[in-house]
Amino acid sequence: MKTILVVLLSVSLGCASVMAQQPMPPNAKFEVGFSPNAGALDLVLKGIGAAQESVLMACYSFTSKPVADALVAAHKRGVKVQVVADGKLNAPKEKYSAVRFLANQGVPVRLNDKHEAAHHKFLVLDERHVATGSMNYSAAGASRNAENVILLWNVRPLADQYIAEWKRLWREGKDVSSMY
Repeated sequence: MKTILVVLLSVSLGCASVMAQQPMPPNAKFEVGFSPNAGALDLVLKGIGAAQESVLMACYSFTSKPVADALVAAHKRGVKVQVVADGKLNAPKEKYSAVRFLANQGVPVRLNDKHEAAHHKFLVLDERHVATGSMNYSAAGASRNAENVILLWNVRPLADQYIAEWKRLWREGKDVSSMY
């Protein structure tokens, strides 16, 4: 039997614990990409491009123009896009930032500064697909750092767990307003 094993590492307790073990849905698939320049960014863009209903994104560093453009394109084709980003790293101090760009395009964005770092890097697509990994949504994450992305297709039970975490981060966040 195939299973999905979700493991959380507790830094403060210095231990690893298994949070959930679930059967892998029979139609589940996965794709993996790496950076620099070995498919990680392309995989993120593929996932966003495939979304038909919703994209929930949680991110730490968010400066990637291709990712921002893909999110706006999804929004314009009627996909419900919402982004929660680390509040300290992504605070729009100037006229332009990726989060401000999205807000200016009508995409709901919140900044979460309730933690030392909101270090997540994940997307939940259509409430059933999950993209996650170490890659920040930034130029460095795509082209200079050694990073990874895994896109898990048709993993609704896992997506539900990521949705719950995303909702918690969203509730804690503060809206980024449009400048026009």
